[in-house]
Amino acid sequence: MIVMETFNTLTLGLNNRILTLTLNRPEALNALNIELLTELQTAIEAAYDNPEVGGIIITGSGEKAFAAGADIKEIAELNELNARKFAERGQALFAAIENFEKPVIAAVNGYALGGGCELAMACHFRIASASAQFGQPEVNLGLIPGYGGTQRLTKLVGKGRALEIMMTGNTLVAEEAYRIGLVNHVAKDQDGMMDLAVKLMGKILAKAPLAIGMVITSANAADNAEEDGYLIEANSFARCVSTQDFREGTTAFLDKRKPVFTGK
Repeated sequence: MIVMETFNTLTLGLNNRILTLTLNRPEALNALNIELLTELQTAIEAAYDNPEVGGIIITGSGEKAFAAGADIKEIAELNELNARKFAERGQALFAAIENFEKPVIAAVNGYALGGGCELAMACHFRIASASAQFGQPEVNLGLIPGYGGTQRLTKLVGKGRALEIMMTGNTLVAEEAYRIGLVNHVAKDQDGMMDLAVKLMGKILAKAPLAIGMVITSANAADNAEEDGYLIEANSFARCVSTQDFREGTTAFLDKRKPVFTGK
């Protein structure tokens, strides 16, 4: 179980199998410092093993920011050796989110810049409020994205658009992010954003959990040159056929009733 009292930079809420993880450093626009990343990793790992958690929504506290980037004070102290470790640690955490076999939705309000944008992109898809702004402005600091941003942004919006965003450091408003495929939906305001995130997550959680996990694994393989995505898809398809949920789903369809999935 996740112990809520153990976190200083996150708040947690669990309702109807939806775990909401709220980045909670509003005084720093929810910047991703080492403590927050460590606590986020702990929460993600606990959620993986918790049968009460069906999916995760990640959002930011306050109205100004999802996460305005990494903590600049910590970055300013880096040297070449520990900078590599700094980047690899963030990459590993965000890869764990991307490969999480339960659905993870980013609900983005306000700024999602630098590491914040990278965190949102690591989630399986993104819902934004109308006030959301996305960007990778690291070049303004003499840096590049280090938590997977150069890779995920390119895959999500295409090489040309990604290069322009990263080389200019420009920010994208929510409607532009939607137009180029960076976000799936734009809601009128923060409340509407969360309502939509919960609605979509609830719809996903009504499906067969093992199949949802295999959809994530198979889709991620499409971006991995070292994996044969078609083979992974075929193997996952075969695994689905061996599950109780497959039998329940097909029987329910033939009986013209709603299926009751158990994740077995």
